[in-house]
This record gives sequence, C-alpha cells and structure tokens, in this order.
Amino acid sequence: MNYGFAFFPGQGAQAPGMGKDLYENSQAAKLVFEEASEGAGLDVAKLCFESDKATLSRTENSQIAIFTHSMAAWAALKEAGVEFKAAAGFSLGEYTALAAAGVVSLADGVKIVSMRGKLMQQAADSIDGGMAAILGLEDSVIEEACAKVTSGVVRPVNYNCPGQLVIAGEKAALAEAIENCKAAGARRALPLAVSGAFHTPLMAKAAAELRAYVADFTFSAPKMDIYSNLDGKVYDCSDLPAHLEQHMISPVRWTQLVKNGMAAGLTSACEIGPGKTLTGFAGKISKELTCKTVQDIAGVEAACH
Repeated sequence: MNYGFAFFPGQGAQAPGMGKDLYENSQAAKLVFEEASEGAGLDVAKLCFESDKATLSRTENSQIAIFTHSMAAWAALKEAGVEFKAAAGFSLGEYTALAAAGVVSLADGVKIVSMRGKLMQQAADSIDGGMAAILGLEDSVIEEACAKVTSGVVRPVNYNCPGQLVIAGEKAALAEAIENCKAAGARRALPLAVSGAFHTPLMAKAAAELRAYVADFTFSAPKMDIYSNLDGKVYDCSDLPAHLEQHMISPVRWTQLVKNGMAAGLTSACEIGPGKTLTGFAGKISKELTCKTVQDIAGVEAACH
C-alpha cells in the first residue's frame, strides 16, 4: 500500500494511555519504545501508558511521548509494507519526519527531541506567555490584529487551515490581540492549554541553545522529500542546526505546506501518531486530499489503536 504524505502530529496530540495497544501488538513498535527509553533516560512506555493528563501535557514530557508514539507507529506501518513518497510534520512533528526520512537516527532523534522539550519547557516557565486559536477570520486580518498590539510580543504562529490560525505571545499582548480579533469579527477565540509562546521570538534563547546542541550530531541525506514548516517547500538539509533554530521561532505554515505537496502530486496522506488533528486540517485545506489516520490502515489498525 502506498501513500503520498506521511503526516506527523505535534504537541497537543498526546493523551493518557497513548500507544499501549501499539506496544503490545507490534514487535517493531515495541522496539522503538525500548530504544527511546534508553536514549531518553526514562521509561517512555510508562510515561505514555500511565501518566495522567497534566503530567503528559508538560512540554518536556509530551514531546518525547508524541515523537516515540509516532516513530513506533511508523515502524509498524513499515513492518506492514506501507510506503510513502514524502514526509511532513507539524512543529514537533517535523523532527519525526526527519527521523522517518533517515536524516537523523532514532537514537539521535530521541536525544534531540528530549533536549528540545526541556529547553522549551524552561522557556515556557520563564515567560508569562500563552497561545490562542482564532477561528473565522482571514489570515491577513489576524496578522493585522497582532501588528496593532502595543502591550508586548504576540505573533501569528500556526497557519493550521483556512479559517483557523493560532497566535502566541506574552499574556497581556495575547489578550489584546484576542480583543482585536473579536472586534474584527472572529467567530471564536480559544485560549489553548499551553503556557509557552511557542514559535515566537520569545523562544530565541531556547532556539540558540538547541542549535548549539544539534551542531554535534551527524545528519544524513533524506530518503524521501520532507516538506518544511518554515516555507512549506521541500526541505534544504544543508544547514540543519540553523534550520532548526529558525523553526523554533518561526510560524508553522501548514496550509501552504499541504498545498505545495498537492501541487507536486501528493493527494493522499496518513496521519502517523496519536490523534487526528492533521486529518481534520486536511479536510479543510482541500477536499481533494484524502487523509487517513494510522488506525484506518488495514493490517496495522489493531496494533495502532
């Protein structure tokens, strides 16, 4: 079975008990959990299967949990003979895409994602920030609403799909931007259950530290095209440390990424990992894109629930 895009979810897809059936029903997936635990220096299976929602939602925990779950599901799919032409991941998921495409090894991916989660958690703890999803406005209107803010830093950060854009920043600036969006006619403005102003310049210190950390790793040429969050185009892996630094402080241009992939002939996709957020986005970006969750695929559905 062949698909165009392998989609990997980002932070927010985590849920208590995630991956337990996968671990119990796929030997390839079980090995991923075991290798991830060794590399991260903690029992990732226990973290995924036994943690409560609050524990799992902490950035330092959710990122390694989602990455491991997604890579375990990827291993189960490969074990079942499923093939893909390209990979893309939402925020954290871009790291999973890099591992799936062979740019980083699983062991190195675990170390890098663990460090990224810790650095982002530290940044979140040091800044009174947050995020909110704005529904029902054109992107340009939301961009203008953020540009008008005078009380601090706030930016559009996640271009999820038409009519849905996430903004992030310092709490006071975020509140001001939300009011601006409501005044402009937003259908809803939903604060997200995160404490960090992710993908904004407020992550600059963490981003620089991540760049210094990943500079010591060895990267390989990708085995398939990877589409980048930064501009929605096929990845240029020539300077990955610099790219990953920019990735942490720049918006996720998911809508453009998906459209670019479709223009290149990628009209089918599978969301590989917990949840079905990206599948939902796909339906709103284009009715011509067929997107399944990993649970839908015959031969692995029992393992991946």
